[in-house]
Parts: sequence; structure tokens; C-alpha cells
Amino acid sequence: MSRRVVRQSKFRHVFGQPVKADQMYEDIRVSRVTWDSSFCAVNPKFVAIIVESGGGGAFMVLPLAKTGRVDKNHPLVTGHTAPVLDIDWCPHNDNVIASASEDTTVMVWQIPDYVPMRNLTEPIVTLEGHSKRVGIITWHPTARNVLLSAGGDNLLILWNVGTGEMLLTLDDMHGDLIYNVCWNRTGSLLVTTCKDKHVRLIDPRKQQVVAERFAPHEGMRPMRAVFTREGHIFTTGFTRMSQRELGLWDPENFEEPVALQEMDTSNGVLLPFYDPDSSIVYLCGKGDSSIRYFEITAEAPYVHYLSTYSSKEPQRGMGFMPKRGLDVSKCEIARFFKLHERKCEPIVMTVPRKSDLFQDDLYPDTPGPEPALEAAEWLAGKDAEPILVSLRDGYVPLKNRELKVTRKNILDNKPPVGPRRSHSTCDANFSRPSLEDLLEEIRSLRQTVQAQEKRISDLENKLCKFTNGTA
Repeated sequence: MSRRVVRQSKFRHVFGQPVKADQMYEDIRVSRVTWDSSFCAVNPKFVAIIVESGGGGAFMVLPLAKTGRVDKNHPLVTGHTAPVLDIDWCPHNDNVIASASEDTTVMVWQIPDYVPMRNLTEPIVTLEGHSKRVGIITWHPTARNVLLSAGGDNLLILWNVGTGEMLLTLDDMHGDLIYNVCWNRTGSLLVTTCKDKHVRLIDPRKQQVVAERFAPHEGMRPMRAVFTREGHIFTTGFTRMSQRELGLWDPENFEEPVALQEMDTSNGVLLPFYDPDSSIVYLCGKGDSSIRYFEITAEAPYVHYLSTYSSKEPQRGMGFMPKRGLDVSKCEIARFFKLHERKCEPIVMTVPRKSDLFQDDLYPDTPGPEPALEAAEWLAGKDAEPILVSLRDGYVPLKNRELKVTRKNILDNKPPVGPRRSHSTCDANFSRPSLEDLLEEIRSLRQTVQAQEKRISDLENKLCKFTNGTA
């Protein structure tokens, strides 16, 4: 009688590999601010990195293809008056990114497809409602333009970015600093971790805590929590003896863990990155030089260790590419963007396969860029699964779609459009252009400048190709 010792899994041999040196992003002054966010956000078009900047807060946005040494005069996004603490790309528009700052505001930005010539200083909308620094932002996974922010005032605020107004304010739920917030797959529930050692399951529309657990990890250091595809909650934290620990919990029975595993002794908070398509969770500790990954299944012990990617340099932060930005022809199942002190290094996770054909068992249909709901529908109580796309032929990012913000009090912001005042002959010599005319002229000038910037950028790219070709 032979018995199977090794658990069968198609992800058992996943391995990580850094890209070649010329495919890294060099000469970036990564932010030194002490805050446990990932400092990096990526999507199929861009990588955004929070950077050091004098006199306010800034982050840098680079097109994915713009690898190599970054020009020291590369334009930044510089609207905040204090350090930027968190950034997050909109899942439904690859050109829209939100930033949260110590200056108590959240700003939403439209990033052009071309590289602008100057710093971006004007957000599409500024969201003001927190009284202390804002350390966490996260977009709703299925509803258009819904953004959540969490601040040092222990408030959770949900915004409709399309109108610039607050949808919901969740107060009196957290007695201390909020460490992290995560949506479930449909965006009907939130899970939060807090300095008061509670993990809370929250229904934001009912504005109530559905379930909570005190001290899932007994240590005092920060915890993190994310939803799994099945609705379980995966947590990372510390034991009383300062050992790092991971846990899996069923919110229906929060008292007993589904799984609880001690890991190692280290100070770095473990940031979990969960891929619902493969049920793999990747753990990246700030200050660590490794990425550990585990598969979550329905069979004991439920959280199965797969492997560790190790390197020599510690990580200052980490970006995690959405599934639609991966190279399916190379069986790539995850891509990380590891931040060093002065550079960003992509790390590719691959499942070794001999065939060159599309591996449909590795790539089930995955959430695409179309929202399933409007903000008003979600607020009214409707839920929907994400709209899925196939990766069989690879994913081609959409063209830049402009985010239009329609203020409810639009009459206060713009003069009413009415018939132009007819000038009598006596005041004809003293007639002034109306505010509408001036606004129209400014708009026209701005469009001209942007068109010229795009033209210059295109010409520079052509010149680079020409010089590379002749070299």
C-alpha cells in the first residue's frame, strides 16, 4: 500500500524571478514616511510610486514600458500639501488614481496616456471630510466611482467621486486607529483591522458591524485582514511573543480559527496580497527580503505553504498587478513591483508549463474594467458580481476615458448660461468679455497646450527609436 504524501496542486511549483536590470525602474527616491501602506500601485498601463518631495507630498506615475533610468526632472503628481500616505488605481478606469495624504484630503487624478511636460497639480476632484490624516483608500470593486477612505480620526467615509460628495460616514465603529480596510468580492461587506485589536465585519449601507473578533492575534503590533473568494477572512498579525502569525477565519463562527499558523520572529508587518482566481495569498513583510506564498483550499490544514521567493535586498513597499495585466503566454500568475531605496524591481511569478497554448486552468475569467453597478444602484441596496473578461487572447488596455465630475451644486460653481448681454452703443467701448468667454478661452488654451505636449512627447519617442536604430 503506497499512500500519497505530497498534496496535489497545480501551484506547487510556482517560482518567482526578478526581471533583467534594464527592465527595472531606476533612480526613484522612494518615500521614507513611516506608514504601513504599500507605497506602490500598478495597473496594466502604469506604475505609481509615492516619492520623497520637498514642500508637500508627491507620487510619480510611469508608463509600464518606460523602464530604465528615470529622468530626474520626470513630472510628479504634486497636489498635496503634506506627505502622500496611500495611492490606489481605479479598477474601472486605468487612467484614474486616488491619493490620500497627511493633509487630511483625498484627491482623484486623471493621468494622460502621454508623459506630461510639467508636474500635475490639479486633481479632478478633492474630497474633504476627514479632520486628521488619511492613511487608507480603496475603490469599490463593482460600483462605478465609489471610493472609501479611512483616516486618523477613526472615520470611514464613502465617496461618490463622480459628484464629489459623501455617500456614507461610518463613525463610532472604531475606537482607535484603523490599520486596514478590504472589500469583499461584490462590495457588499468590509473587513477592518484596528489598533483596539478588533477585526470587524461591516455592512456599510446598514452602517452596522455584522460580526467582530477581539484579538485574533494576541500581539500588540498591527494586524491585516483580507477577504477570500469564499467569504472567509485571512489575517496576519503577531503572537504575544512577537512571532508573526497568519490566520483563517469563518465570520459565521468567529470564535474558533479555521487555521492558525506561527511563522517567524520579525518586526515587519505582513502585507497580504490575495489572488481570488488561484486562491493564493502572497505575504510581503516591510523590511523583509522575501515573499512567502500560500494556497487556501477547502481541505485541512486549509492554508498550505507553497514556497518562498528570496532576495538580498529588503523591500520598502510592494505593488501587485491585477490579473488582466499579466503575460498569459508565459504562464505568469502574479507580478510584484518591489520598491528598494532608489529603484522599483518587477518580480514575476510563473507556473512552469511545457505547452505554449493558453492554460485555461490557470486563467479563469477575471474581473474586467467595466463596473457592474452605478453608485446610486449600490447605495440603494443592489449587489452584483464583477463583470468578467477572458484572458485567452491577452488583455489590451482601453484608451483614456475621461472621468467627468458633475457637482450637485453646479449653479454655484458656474454662471448660468443665458443670452449674451447686448451692448448699447454708449457702453460698447467699455464692454468686457463675459466669464463664460474667459472660461471657454482658458479651456481652449489648455487643450492646445495638452495637444502640443502630446505632440512633443510623440516626437521625442520617435527620435529615441530613430537614434536607437542608428546606434
